[in-house]
Amino acid sequence: MLRIFQSIFGGNEKKGSYPESLLKAAVERAVEGTDPWMRAVSGYKRKLRPAVLQAIDHVVALVDSMPAAITLDRAAYEDSPLVRAVFISRDDMSSIIATSRELAEFRKSSGEVRAAYALLLTEKQERGVLGAEMSGDIVMHGVPQVTVSFESHRLIDPSSTEDELRRKLKHRAFDHLLSLALKRITIVKTERGKIENYRALLESKLNVLNRAGWGFNDDGQEEVTELEKAEELLARIGSQLNEIGRDDQMLGKYLDILIDVLSDPGSYLWTRQETVVVDRMGIKRSETASDAPELVLDTLCNAEGRSLVCMPVMIPMEKP
Repeated sequence: MLRIFQSIFGGNEKKGSYPESLLKAAVERAVEGTDPWMRAVSGYKRKLRPAVLQAIDHVVALVDSMPAAITLDRAAYEDSPLVRAVFISRDDMSSIIATSRELAEFRKSSGEVRAAYALLLTEKQERGVLGAEMSGDIVMHGVPQVTVSFESHRLIDPSSTEDELRRKLKHRAFDHLLSLALKRITIVKTERGKIENYRALLESKLNVLNRAGWGFNDDGQEEVTELEKAEELLARIGSQLNEIGRDDQMLGKYLDILIDVLSDPGSYLWTRQETVVVDRMGIKRSETASDAPELVLDTLCNAEGRSLVCMPVMIPMEKP
C-alpha cells in the first residue's frame, strides 16, 4: 500500500494542486488504514476527498517547514551548540548512530552512498535540582536550578538524499493522522462492544426470570424487583446504544471520525518552535552567555500529548 501512496509525494507538490489519480489513491489509503468496511458507506469517496486534500496540504507544509539537515559528525559536535546540547558527548553521539537499527538496515541496502539523511527524534527532559552557582567570588550551594537533557534518541526513515527523506516523512505524517483516527474509531467500537455484551447478559437474566414465572419465593417479590431492575437497565442501555448508533449506522460514524481528523489535521499533528538557553553543563539559564547559547528547538506534537524534538540530520557514511 505504501508504494501506491509514494507517488502522492514526489517532492514537487504544490498546495491544492494534486492529480486526481493521486487523490483517489490517498482516499483509498485512508480507508484501508482505518476500517476498510467503510467502503460500504454510500459516497464514501466523495465525502472523504475534501478531508484527505486538507490532510495532504497539512503534512506537505509541515515537513517542508522543517529546517535543513544538520551534519552529525565529530566536527559538528564542536561547532554546533544544538548538536552539543542534544548529545552528552561525542562518544554518545557516535554510539547512538552506531546502534541505530534503522540506520544499520539502510547501510546494508543502500550500497555506495556518501551520506545518510534521517530524522532525529529525542525527548527533552527538564528536572529541578539543587546546584552550585558563583555570586561574585563566592560559591553558593543549594541553589535551585533546572537541568535540560535529551533522551531516547531515535533515527527514523534513513534515506540517500534529503528530498527522499522528506517524502518519507510526509508518508509517515499522513499515516500518523490515520493512526490517531483509528484509535478514536477503536474506542467507539470497544465502548459499543462492552454495552452490547452487558445488554446480552441482562437479556439472558430477564429471559430466565420470565421463564421462571417471576417466583421462587413465597410471594415472588424479590424476583419481581429483579425483573424491574433488569428492564430498567435494558431501557437505559438501549438509549446508550442509540446515542452511539445502530448497527447500520456505525460505519457512517467511523467515516465521520476519519473525516473529522483529516479535515482538521493541525489539531492532531503539528510542530512548534521553542527557544531555550542552556549552558555546557546542561543548566537552563535565563540569559545567553558565551557558554550558554540560545537554542531553537523544533518540536513535533500530537493530540495525545506527545512531543518530540525533531531535526533532519545528515550522517556521513564511513566505509566498513
